[in-house]
Amino acid sequence: MDDVDDVDEMDDTTTTLRFATAGSVDDGKSTLVGRLLHDSKSVLADQLEAVEAASARRGRDAPDLALLTDGLRAEREQGITIDVAYRYFATARRRFILADTPGHVQYTRNMVTGASTADLAVVLVDARNGVIEQTRRHAAVAALLRVPHVVLAVNKMDLAGYEEGVFAEIAEEFTAYACALGIPEITAIPVSALAGDNVVEPSAHMDWYGGPTVLEHLETVPVGDALTAPARFPVQYVIRPQTSEHRDYRGYAGQIASGVLRVGEAVTVFPSGRTSVIEAIDALRPGLGPLTAVDTAWAPQSVTLRLRDEVDVSRGDLIAPAAAAPATTQDVTATVCHVADRPLKPGQRVLLKHTTRTVKAIVREIPSRLALDDLSQHPDPGKLSANDIGRVVLRTGEPLALDAYADSRATGSFLLIDPSDGTTLTAGMAGEAFTETEGTV
Repeated sequence: MDDVDDVDEMDDTTTTLRFATAGSVDDGKSTLVGRLLHDSKSVLADQLEAVEAASARRGRDAPDLALLTDGLRAEREQGITIDVAYRYFATARRRFILADTPGHVQYTRNMVTGASTADLAVVLVDARNGVIEQTRRHAAVAALLRVPHVVLAVNKMDLAGYEEGVFAEIAEEFTAYACALGIPEITAIPVSALAGDNVVEPSAHMDWYGGPTVLEHLETVPVGDALTAPARFPVQYVIRPQTSEHRDYRGYAGQIASGVLRVGEAVTVFPSGRTSVIEAIDALRPGLGPLTAVDTAWAPQSVTLRLRDEVDVSRGDLIAPAAAAPATTQDVTATVCHVADRPLKPGQRVLLKHTTRTVKAIVREIPSRLALDDLSQHPDPGKLSANDIGRVVLRTGEPLALDAYADSRATGSFLLIDPSDGTTLTAGMAGEAFTETEGTV
């Protein structure tokens, strides 16, 4: 495979966009998602018929597109989004994985779950209300999770007379706030989800707006930062010789978390620190048989690596280029979102799951908790309760090859687990810190 082919095939990995949505109660988030699915022809006929029937029973003259996204009974009855709902759809230009996340403060953990792997976040604002406290919370969570692209969808422009001044004022206020949080890219789009303005089709009522529709932006926003990060390969499974025919085969299977790996590249195995060279890469390639030897592989491909030397490698180990290897540590400082109903306290013993590796750990300190109402820091909170975001200091029983979350969302994140019953307690981002800038994160 030559370099041109490498680039062409790598570009194919950018054709899938993961994005998350967030919005306050009655901002029209579910309607926006429903409109996006409906107008992009991503709704099956029986789904649309069910929505039309349910809307008719409620006395609606037109289909309530919000019903396409609110899957839980409690969501439909209360008219709110509670849990993360994933939707999969595609256009001729790109495939999409949509995480429809709740915006309520009490469901912060759900929003963190949905946005943690997103390339882009869509934050809705009601044009009549402008930027409110909840909008700032959503922007803060997106910044904390290092979501690289944020779309401000100023919704219900039909109820604001499609006025350019209303949109411009909201866009200016949000952009200034988001930039202060460190969000690298903000795109503001005026929409009416109910009427369909600027969601999939351009609006005939806002000729003063010359930017893309929501779908156009989703189809064209650049993604694929995982290819530029240092290569990281968490070992999922060790393939040992099973028959005399394959007695010389020993490979290490897993999914490349970030970066590019090449045959002939010197690598280091963590936590042992042993070094070797990539002898071969085996991958599944459509049309090329069940297993094909390739010269290059990249995130997020699942492959099997074969090393030149007989190095001791186990599930949970991390293989990385020797020239760009992560540091190992047993002392972890991180920002976390506590997702369990039981609290997290200093002195608590936990399991820390990092990629495919799980080690014992202890919570040494909880230096601060973020107050989501005003985004201030509360020192020494004593514990973290459900939906709390705070700083923790951990000591692990074994060294971890842990990147800073700012450098790699895949290998800079981890979970804390209750060792007694396996309950997930906390989602963590290594090395992340709150920045005190006018009371913001």
